[in-house]
Amino acid sequence: MSVRRAIWGDKFEAIEHSLSEVDADLYGYIRDFAYEEVLGRDGLDLKTRELLAITSLIALGSPKELATHLEGALLNGATEQEIRETIIQSALFVGFPNALGAMKMFHALLRKRSEA
Repeated sequence: MSVRRAIWGDKFEAIEHSLSEVDADLYGYIRDFAYEEVLGRDGLDLKTRELLAITSLIALGSPKELATHLEGALLNGATEQEIRETIIQSALFVGFPNALGAMKMFHALLRKRSEA
């Protein structure tokens, strides 16, 4: 299975379309290098890679991408507690305001999933 499909789940087509609309060449690098080469490497499972992505995206202040990878972590076996702990841990290194925003986003995602 494609790493992108494993992370993006049922949003695969929408995300792929959105990224390719921005710039086809840039999307090619994201698709081929970031997802299929780097995230597809042996050595770490996708759950661990997604937890690391969450921390990085909190630090960068990239909410749209963070939302994608919060969901990707759940799709790849991370528990709610593991994601919460990842967000709390990130507060020490990237700041409480960023972690608070991420936690709010995570709780909104959980509410949305429970309503579906």
